[in-house]
Amino acid sequence: MFAAIPTSELVMLAGALLAAGAVTGILAGVFGVGGGAVVVPVLYELFRVVGVPEEVRMPLCVGTSLAVIIPTSIRSFNAHRARGKVDMSIVRVWAIPVVLGVGLGSFIARYAPADLFKVVFVVVAGISAVRLLFGKDNWRLGTEVPGKIVMSIYGVVIGVLSSLMGIGGGQLSSLFMTFYGRPIHQAVATSSGLGVLISIPGAIGYIYAGWPRAAEYPDVAALQFPMALGYVSLIGFALFVPTSIFTAPLGASLAHALSKRRLEIAFGLFLLAVCARFAWSLLT
Repeated sequence: MFAAIPTSELVMLAGALLAAGAVTGILAGVFGVGGGAVVVPVLYELFRVVGVPEEVRMPLCVGTSLAVIIPTSIRSFNAHRARGKVDMSIVRVWAIPVVLGVGLGSFIARYAPADLFKVVFVVVAGISAVRLLFGKDNWRLGTEVPGKIVMSIYGVVIGVLSSLMGIGGGQLSSLFMTFYGRPIHQAVATSSGLGVLISIPGAIGYIYAGWPRAAEYPDVAALQFPMALGYVSLIGFALFVPTSIFTAPLGASLAHALSKRRLEIAFGLFLLAVCARFAWSLLT
């Protein structure tokens, strides 16, 4: 049965999501990312404004982010594969472990306290920020990717962390591959395949995880059907995707006006700002 949603609240939420999608598209175009690193912090502030309780706000952001990633990750993967840039041998090794990790992360999401999502985001995004701001191209762990067992373990870790952060796994897998000497363009292309493996089961898992929680907050319209399914905001998905796609070229144009190093510094500082925001909310 549809939740009774005041028209004023529906209009406010829809307008805010359209605006947030536009901002996300610009940021994604500038920084070359389209996953949770941008979507989750934008949604977090938006859902705070519309009154989503702290206890369920972060998982709602993460689940919605995973759903938003689905169409973009499929499109990205197909484009990279058509150019022959994807190392399918790595994708095949990671496929099952990553999906298992996503399943485990989704299970954790059903029972985890809200602060866990913030802690994971702060740690992983913080490491990425340090790598962007202070890392050097000659930082290496080896010249060849490790064996199947190590790769499988890392695949599970990628799946768990990505499902708890609402990202497509590109930050984690690209970082791993470049540390083992893979060219950045190949690392990015191969990582696009993980977005498909993570986003689809991840979104389904968050629908499952959030379904019983929505019943605990009957007065929160943003959690009720048809506004949401579990921890996936349907209106967020519907309004975020088209506006972010529309404004992403503007962000890309801005990115081309900056050097690679300036982009790295800008994105690193953005991630540090997000980490500081979530760290502050953990302390207060």
